Amino acid sequence: MPYDDSVPPTRRARPLLVATALAALCLTAVAGCGGAQAPAGTDTDAAKPGPEAEATASASASASTPSPEASPTGAQPSGATPTAPLPQGPLTGRTVVIDPGHNPRNREHTKEINQQVDIGTGRKECDTTGTSTNAGYAEARFTLDVSHRLRELLQAQGARVVLTHDDDRPFGPCIDERARIGNEAKADAVVSVHADGSAVGNRGFHVILPAAVKGGGADTSKIVQSSADLGARIAGHFVRTTGSAPSNYIGGGTGLDTRGDLGGLNLSTVPKVFVECGNMRDPEDAALLTDAGWRQKAARGMADGIAAYLKG
Repeated sequence: MPYDDSVPPTRRARPLLVATALAALCLTAVAGCGGAQAPAGTDTDAAKPGPEAEATASASASASTPSPEASPTGAQPSGATPTAPLPQGPLTGRTVVIDPGHNPRNREHTKEINQQVDIGTGRKECDTTGTSTNAGYAEARFTLDVSHRLRELLQAQGARVVLTHDDDRPFGPCIDERARIGNEAKADAVVSVHADGSAVGNRGFHVILPAAVKGGGADTSKIVQSSADLGARIAGHFVRTTGSAPSNYIGGGTGLDTRGDLGGLNLSTVPKVFVECGNMRDPEDAALLTDAGWRQKAARGMADGIAAYLKG
């Protein structure tokens, strides 16, 4: 099915503390931390290049709701129990949940992913297809590759790592289930890995932070500040490690964007952020995203940011 090309919401103001923290980190990073601001692009909870990876995968979504445990295969979160003992390291005793955005086979299950789920403040589609480069490299493949690299780096430091999925189910998981996996794991940090799908010329990465949201089953009051700290640390290390500048079209040059419309953030009870690693529709960013060496740097930047946050 076609990718979601819907227009993202208006950019939101972000906490001064977060912007200040990122600015400090950027002092030792590459030039470009104050990149110019251009027309807004896209990002999503379960969708790309839309307002979030949750963005609509089809204009006509079903009103029916999948069961809370809506795993078509009954699959459990991936990577919850390592096959070999983890090494002792600085992250021993810590749990990190990695959420690879989308699922490579979502486009084969449009009926299922169009079913709406409760995100506390409203209802949104279970999941979406994600975006791709113009040459056809799918975001869902990118996110799995980077997530595997990130898992290996974190496990080497002793962390227990759980993946919300590992290409081991026909579609999904739904955005509410993705949040629930992190909550039930009592994760010390959750990172949802994505890539954006915006206009040519829109370049750079950004980290999406949860807004203060309360309604229905959503209440982010206890995680707003900790998530902002996590996001700022990741953004600073991402700049330093990858050489990529913060987004020139979202976040006002800070690389940070605060949103209250993403179910994966709204329903989280543990610190969580989304990382949009770049714009797959821009040729220059696409060249980075399709390069295995750069993807390793992206994973390293995220791992270093997570570790810095967990170490305090």
